[in-house]
Amino acid sequence: MSETLERWGSKRAFILAVTGAAVGLGNIWRFPYVAGENGGAAFLLIYIAFVLLLLSLLNP
Repeated sequence: MSETLERWGSKRAFILAVTGAAVGLGNIWRFPYVAGENGGAAFLLIYIAFVLLLLSLLNP
């Protein structure tokens, strides 16, 4: 069995990918908090309900 290891093309590509992931995760954690603090809790509940509905339709 021959294993091939994948590598990043450059250090710059790796740094950009890690930075993008960190920013994305920060937004995912912060958005519900900010929306809830500013009266958007109803929106969040509806949004979560639709996400769960879509997940149940896509994975029967």
